[in-house]
Amino acid sequence: MAENSKEKLNITLHVYDEEIPMVLHNREDEEYYRAAAKLITERYGAYSQVYKARKSDHTIALMTLIEIALRYEKEMAKNDTTPYDNILSKLTSEIEDALK
Repeated sequence: MAENSKEKLNITLHVYDEEIPMVLHNREDEEYYRAAAKLITERYGAYSQVYKARKSDHTIALMTLIEIALRYEKEMAKNDTTPYDNILSKLTSEIEDALK
């Protein structure tokens, strides 16, 4: 139990206009949490500047989430190894057939 508490890290993230306390179970993730908070703050601020008078805070938050999720989905698509796996399977099969 004492080992687990050593691994936990309490931090406070500043996200747009709020302070959000977090308990991190992996200390190595701290820089990612802080970068994520900064990204959210930057993108929410940009949407807020444009839409504050016309959209609710909730809608601005959703617009921010959609943009960040879109970035994530595009990045995941870049890392899709399925085409390479298919080519490797085909080549492996052809090599095995040639060796028989």
